[in-house]
This record gives sequence, C-alpha cells and structure tokens, in this order.
Amino acid sequence: MTTDGLVISVTRELAMPQLTPIQQRFILHWGEMGSRWGINRTIAQVHALLYISAKPIHAEDIAETLQVARSNVSNSVKELQGWGIVRMVHVMGDKRDHFESLHDVWELFRIVLDERKKREVDPTLMFLNDCLIEAGKAPNESAVTIQRLEALRDFFRTTNSWYDIVRRLPTQALGKLLRGTDKMFGR
Repeated sequence: MTTDGLVISVTRELAMPQLTPIQQRFILHWGEMGSRWGINRTIAQVHALLYISAKPIHAEDIAETLQVARSNVSNSVKELQGWGIVRMVHVMGDKRDHFESLHDVWELFRIVLDERKKREVDPTLMFLNDCLIEAGKAPNESAVTIQRLEALRDFFRTTNSWYDIVRRLPTQALGKLLRGTDKMFGR
C-alpha cells in the first residue's frame, strides 16, 4: 500500500500456527468428551487448544483457529476462567488479552473435580437431606423410599469424606496412592 510515495507493508503474524493433525484430533476429541461430561463442546475445544498451546493466545486467534464465532470464544473463556482453569495474561507489545490454561494436569483435574463436586454432589447431598427431613414428617411415606434415600445419602456422605481426604493430599502423595492401588490390583 502506498501513501504519498511512502510504502507501508501490512503483515499479520499469526500467534497460532496451523494445527497439526494430532492437535486437531485432540481438540475434536476433547470437545466430544466435554459434551459427554455435560460441558459445551466449544468450551472444551477452547480449553484443549489453550492446554496444548506453547504460548498464550488471544481470542481472535482462538476463534480463527477453531473456526467459531468470536462471541462464542468470549463466553467459553469466561466459563473456563470461572472454573479457574484458564487465566488471562498480557503479552508485551500487544494490547489484547491473551489466555492460557493451567498446565499441571493434577491441579487441573483437582480444580475440575472441585467444581463438579460444588455444582453436582453438594447440591444433591443437600437435596437428599431435605428429602429425608420431609419424609420424617410425612406420616404416609414409604419405608422403602426412606431406606433408599438414606442409603443414597450415606453413599454421598462417604464419597464426599473420601474426596475431602484425597483433596488435601499433596500431588506427589496422590500420585503414589493411585500408583499403589494399581499395584494392589495387579496392574
């Protein structure tokens, strides 16, 4: 492009190179798994891209790489930030916000498990407690219903207690525990 004899070169260096076939497969698979786990496919794909990326990526490059709408990327990144597994970072010389995923797999899955527990297990346990309180006040409630609700509540309490213990273990100890159970069962 020229302006009054001055040549201006306009180039855009892409922050994200073309995806390799393995990266594409991983992102697509992670999106599929996300939808099976009840997570929006695009959210899971954005996370997968950020996880395998060697450097932080800005939203426009995420949208371009995944071929999704910029607004969809924005919503996905907000959700992932809400979970605490993606954070915004700034890159010197670039005014745009860039994003990166946690890279420590153990910490990543601890956070995901914490969020799932908070969103799914804790409300279910509270619900079961409420049902049993109401069932105790209802003169015609089935003894079988009460017994099965108690069994379910006890199961959730037990797994909740187990999770709290495991959650406090340092990463190295957790790894040893899990590898130890493999050995215990002859794997």
